[in-house]
Order: sequence, then structure tokens, then C-alpha cells
Amino acid sequence: MKALTLLPALLALFALRATAAPQDEFPRDADGHPDFSGVWQSLNTAHWNLEPHVAAPGGVPALGAQFAVAPGLGVVVGDRIPYKPEALAQRDANFANRLTADPETNCYLGGVPRSTYMPYPLQIFQSSDIVSIAYQYATGLRRIAIGGTDEAPLDSWMGWSNAKWEGDTLIVEVTGFNGQTWLDRAGNFASATAKVTERYTPLSPNHIQYEATIEDPSVYTEAWSIRMPLYRIVDDNYRLLEFKCEPFAEEKLYGHLRLPAE
Repeated sequence: MKALTLLPALLALFALRATAAPQDEFPRDADGHPDFSGVWQSLNTAHWNLEPHVAAPGGVPALGAQFAVAPGLGVVVGDRIPYKPEALAQRDANFANRLTADPETNCYLGGVPRSTYMPYPLQIFQSSDIVSIAYQYATGLRRIAIGGTDEAPLDSWMGWSNAKWEGDTLIVEVTGFNGQTWLDRAGNFASATAKVTERYTPLSPNHIQYEATIEDPSVYTEAWSIRMPLYRIVDDNYRLLEFKCEPFAEEKLYGHLRLPAE
């Protein structure tokens, strides 16, 4: 009977530890901030479509079930992206032409936030004033200045990132996009005037809560957000490998320039 009496108290203690301990156990840097250094990856279907979606064929009938779209619950807070009518029409046109129009088919950089949830790992390197993120896809790289206030010197795929700490959350503001990025393979997009605010918050020693809020009045009726966990890769001797996809896109981009065979 004593064991049965103690059981509820023990369960309550374990539950409290599970909810209260993780942030205390997260690695920290010399300044006491969470240290996000490590290799991380998302585990969802956001790269196919940020919004909730059902399973669907991949767009190339000859491939059958290969590259079919897996169903997903979505990562958009509130489920739907608040497009303006004309922007929604552009999203639908993007989707209709996705096999040739998606920047990913040309091995262009994934942009922000898309690079975070593409089906490839990323590695974070953190110091007191700089966070660098290396992405396996197309060997993308970001340099994030903590406390930085500089504006983008030019527009680019990955934009320009400045960060600050708010408690245990690293907040990164990203601007200076080139306006050519898509947000997923479903044709969701933002323009060159978009502002993306990312939030990285420790959940446990091996989990980060990733959030991104996108503001773009030329495309959306209001700001909207995505949210997902990132998982630390803990495999022994794991390391980021090169995925230089440029050679895979050469035929698509430059095949029409080939001299005719004599």
C-alpha cells in the first residue's frame, strides 16, 4: 500500500523534472547564454508545404511513388498563410510550374527560413558576438552578428542577419532578400521587402524551438509565423557533408547552350 501511495507523488516529481529541467541542462557559453553549437535538423514535411496538406503525387508520373508528397499537419501558426488575393494567385501559379520554377531545381540557396527545414542538416557555430550557420544544402552559409545593427550592403538569397538576446531566446532579424526565394515546394513565397524574425529557444539539451515570423505587406494581409522543433543529431562521429548540387542543375540551366553534334 505504501508503494501505491507514493506512486502519484513520484509521477508528479518526474513530470516536474521533465518540464522544469531542460533549459537548465542546455549547454551555455561563457556569458551564460544558451550555446546552440551543434548539428541540427527538422523532422517534418514543411519543405513540401508549410500549410497542412494531404499526400499527393510528386509531379512526375514516370517516377510513380518516388518523391510523392508526404502528408503533413503544417507548421503555420493558425494553419493558413494570409495572402493578398493577387499574391495567392501567384502562389498557385508557382505551384503549377513548380517542376521548373522552384529555385531549388536550379540549386539556388534556400533562403530564410526555408533553409532551416529543407531535408538536410545544418550546423551552428557560436561565439560571444557571432553565430554562423552552415547548411548542407548547396553549402549555404549565414553570418549572424549578435548586437549588430548594419543594414544589408546588397540583396541576396540568404538576406542580412542581426541578432540579440532576449532571455534565453536568440532573436534574429533578417532583411535584404533578393525576392526570388520560395518558402517551400508548394510555391509559397515572399518578396524582396520581406522581414523575417527568427527565434531560437532551448527546449531540452537536444531540442530547439524554432519560430519565424514573416512580415511582407506587399504579399500578405498581416504578419504570420511558423513554429517547429529542431533536433540535435547525436550520432557518433557525425559531421556535415558537402552537398554541392550545382552539377545536377547544369543540364536544366545550360543544356540549351550545348553545340549541336556534328
